[in-house]
Amino acid sequence: MRALWAGRSGRDYLSDALTVLTGWSREGRQLKRTLLLDESQHAALTERIKVVADALHLRPEIRRLDGHTQIKLGSQENDGITESDVTLAARIEDAYRTVISGH
Repeated sequence: MRALWAGRSGRDYLSDALTVLTGWSREGRQLKRTLLLDESQHAALTERIKVVADALHLRPEIRRLDGHTQIKLGSQENDGITESDVTLAARIEDAYRTVISGH
């Protein structure tokens, strides 16, 4: 299934998901999030993302830019944002909260 999940009811479930996933934005056919993390937090978050992404068979784009960690999910060329991408975004939020709290 694709993430523009607008069915007969006319609801856009991706927009609904983004209201819950604060900090994430839609950029073309991708979801994007930028986080202010130090190097050790970046490494910890990246490792957690890798575990979940592997389980979901996804390849997020994670970059380090000027003290920030930038994460992009989805594909500009292929299917765009999928339900699995939204699931991964939610799991990243959980991992992010764990990393910044120091647990």
